[in-house]
Amino acid sequence: MSEYKLKGVSSLSLQPGEKKEFEVEGIEGAKVLLLNAGGQIQALGPKCTHYGAPLVNGVLTKSGRLVCQWHGACFNGKTGDVEDAPALDALAAFKVVEKDGAVYVQGEEAAIKSGRRKPNIKCRVSSTADTDKVVVVGGGSGAIGAVEALRTSGFSGPITVITSEGYLPIDRTKLSKALLTDVNKAQWRDAEFFQSGSIEFVEDEVTDVDFSNKSVTTKSSAKHTYGKLIFATGGTPRNLPLQGFKVLGNIFVLRTLHDTKKIVDAIGEKGKKIVIVGSSFIGMELANATAANNTVSVIGMESAPLQRVLGEKVGAGLQKALEAKGIKFYMSASVDKAEPSESDPSKVGSVSLKDGTKLEADLVVLGVGVAPATEFLKDNKVIRLEQDGSLKTDENFLVTGLKDVYAIGDIATYPYNGPGGQGSYTRIEHWDVAQNQGRSVAKHIINPTITPEFFIPVFWSALTGQLRYCGNTVNGYDEVVLQGDPSESKFVAYYCKGDTVVAVASMGKDPVMTKSAELMREGAMPSKAKLQQGLDILDVSLIA
Repeated sequence: MSEYKLKGVSSLSLQPGEKKEFEVEGIEGAKVLLLNAGGQIQALGPKCTHYGAPLVNGVLTKSGRLVCQWHGACFNGKTGDVEDAPALDALAAFKVVEKDGAVYVQGEEAAIKSGRRKPNIKCRVSSTADTDKVVVVGGGSGAIGAVEALRTSGFSGPITVITSEGYLPIDRTKLSKALLTDVNKAQWRDAEFFQSGSIEFVEDEVTDVDFSNKSVTTKSSAKHTYGKLIFATGGTPRNLPLQGFKVLGNIFVLRTLHDTKKIVDAIGEKGKKIVIVGSSFIGMELANATAANNTVSVIGMESAPLQRVLGEKVGAGLQKALEAKGIKFYMSASVDKAEPSESDPSKVGSVSLKDGTKLEADLVVLGVGVAPATEFLKDNKVIRLEQDGSLKTDENFLVTGLKDVYAIGDIATYPYNGPGGQGSYTRIEHWDVAQNQGRSVAKHIINPTITPEFFIPVFWSALTGQLRYCGNTVNGYDEVVLQGDPSESKFVAYYCKGDTVVAVASMGKDPVMTKSAELMREGAMPSKAKLQQGLDILDVSLIA
């Protein structure tokens, strides 16, 4: 192991909670992050392993949690290990040595340059017994969170993932935000990685489950027995039961990589007239991603886009900012029908609203929400679906009334104990949440007596700027404390129930969201009254 001097530092004099980035002499372009995590001086890779955010601008808590300011990925400040999604790789950690009036780090050059380390999931399966086997149905965020956490936590039984998407787990968040179509850029891991951990991926679709005999049956008539079963099937995009929408071509939903490819191909290189039905996050992200060189119209039933989650004032401000990019909005509107193109009657040519407005369209994308992908369980006599098609679980994500069966992600309705939650049941459709739930299930499988881990939901969106959001309004909110101007893409909105902040949205104000999430987690979030007085959340200490 080699030793490298850090440029510009002579002693380890960091205060608790302090962090600084330093260049590494002798390795071109290399840097490390020095921090004092809970009294321990440590050197770590300087960039978040999710999207590369510089962690020197992140949040370090008194317990030593190092949290990314962009999307809430959390690392152990003493070891670099992942503690919360959405990061999958840990930070590289290096021993720090102070001598002769200088500071050095010890480590291999390649590790210092990369600043990250993949989880060691290598495993020799210790048993082939069905009673030791974990079967995961679905191949998304929750699935990858579960299988990687199982292996890194020491689980050595067989693992089988059954997925019908046609590829390994991808970064689904980039589909609507960046119209990503390259599977090699979208997949988080390659086949060799999962093979090294003896994780079997089966391309098939589960059609039935025999809970008494612990087996699932697939479309190809294969049968897979299990000891533990994890449902992680995600959501199915909703269609519109209106004239023209089910029969005309060039009308798309957006959920998979295949969907994105169809949309991108339909847009082509020339400017197109794009009509987006739905003004929530999928629709708004797609409008933002396609605004350049196209004529984009958004139809929404709300009075302002994103109103259900962000409120009318924030939604209206974001609408104004998006209108500056040329996007047209038709709000408080109802769709009547889709009509064929005159030049090609097999494809859509326009969308009509109930007020008589007619919008010409070369293609239409529906962003009208998703339904829990549980159709294969609808006729099952053992399991009970909730009214919305989801599965009710306990705090460990065990399905109510069943043994050894878990549900995570878009299909799970679980008790939320965050600020204002009070154990109320909710269902959250966020990439970050599904991955964290998968990690929690893995830990419960390893140790069923473990206390359930609590995490604050986090999500993000690419609009005129990068929107960050944490918390949940399962029991609603009655007031929004707004600092800044959403129309200028620079604001913080605190959603309050009584005097309690239950959720926070921000744009252009990093690391406000991450700081708020950690304060919520520790029960130290300031009250509504203090925020109304103009308190800057970044002035609140997480170290004291």
